[in-house]
Amino acid sequence: MRRSFIIGAVVFLAFYCNLYAQGLTVCGSCEITSINAAIQLANPSDTILIKAGNYKEFNIIVDKPLTIIGEDYPVVDGMKQGEIFRVTADGVSIQSLLIRNVGVSYTTDYAALRVVGSRDFVISDNIFENLFFGIYLEKSAHGIVRGNSIKGSAVDEYNSGNGIQLWYSKNILVSDNRLEKTRDGIYLEFSDSIRIENNYSHDNLRYGLHFMFSNDNVYNENIFENNGAGVAVMFSRRIVMTHNTFRKNWGTASYGMLLKEINDAEIHDNIFSENTIGINIEGSNRINYRSNQFISNGWAVKVLGACYSNVFSGNNFLNNSFDLSYNTNMNDNSFEGNYWSSYAGYDLDKDGVGDVPYRPVKLFSYVVSRTPETLILLRSLFMDIIDFSERVSPVFTPDDLIDPRPRMKKIQ
Repeated sequence: MRRSFIIGAVVFLAFYCNLYAQGLTVCGSCEITSINAAIQLANPSDTILIKAGNYKEFNIIVDKPLTIIGEDYPVVDGMKQGEIFRVTADGVSIQSLLIRNVGVSYTTDYAALRVVGSRDFVISDNIFENLFFGIYLEKSAHGIVRGNSIKGSAVDEYNSGNGIQLWYSKNILVSDNRLEKTRDGIYLEFSDSIRIENNYSHDNLRYGLHFMFSNDNVYNENIFENNGAGVAVMFSRRIVMTHNTFRKNWGTASYGMLLKEINDAEIHDNIFSENTIGINIEGSNRINYRSNQFISNGWAVKVLGACYSNVFSGNNFLNNSFDLSYNTNMNDNSFEGNYWSSYAGYDLDKDGVGDVPYRPVKLFSYVVSRTPETLILLRSLFMDIIDFSERVSPVFTPDDLIDPRPRMKKIQ
């Protein structure tokens, strides 16, 4: 009897959900011709299907749990009037739309799609074009931003916005997005426990990724290429950055990655290739740098000061103009078991480890850091002579900054 009651209750609930979770269709020839009208008519948990077409709408408020799906990427054109979508409810899914022409303002951060105070949302497989801000998450949690294409037209910082911005948000997955020609590709502020994976952020005006005051975040298998100043990581703790690629971030003040006031982080298995500076470090402590590849950068690593208890191990330094730059003769960091392509030592016992310690800081890099114009003397015989003399008797470079066990072959 009890089993029959339970089965009956389940059947009734399924019927009830089907009765009240309806589907609405929006198209030019349908009974419902606008997205705003469909949202107003919909019941919570309904699905709204938007057929292919051009919908000139803005200030679309999604204030109930809905699934909004585009068919053949219908165009939602904001006509540069302001914000286009604003989500204020939990449990909203928006996918497969082409959203474009966001309004530009010097006082309001208009976004193509803003999520405010919401949970359990999904924003996936959309195309964003001609935008100010793309996707803006504000005080939201437990959401997914995946598979979106975001393309801006940023020329100046003052009148451009970010591709994906998170502000006071937590537990968000940002994955498989493509971001280009925005101010910052991805920007976080006061946002914790964020996973950023498999994104391609390139040709952005300022940074491919930029975050501040955001802790316990993971950045994995992203590509940051040809951005104005690479990636900036500031004032945060317990960051894990692995299997990312930082390449071709060139400029007078550019780098693959900037670390400022970062503590207790893991940075491993990344590739830093053809950047002005691979990693620029300032005021960052207790960071493990291991199994990274530094290839053909101007400076592989530049340490500016107040950096303590960092460990560099198992990294490959290949064909960089300067492997390491220090602006002080004090050292509290460990370099051991790295491969340095400019190492000229020997290995008599054939154990794969050089018998002579390697000093990665050249006097010339110290000179260039204080007088950039001297860079014109790079690879001159005079510079080779003073570098040799500094190695023999260190005066300006840290005398205890050595790799006591340099590897003889590139680490696989």
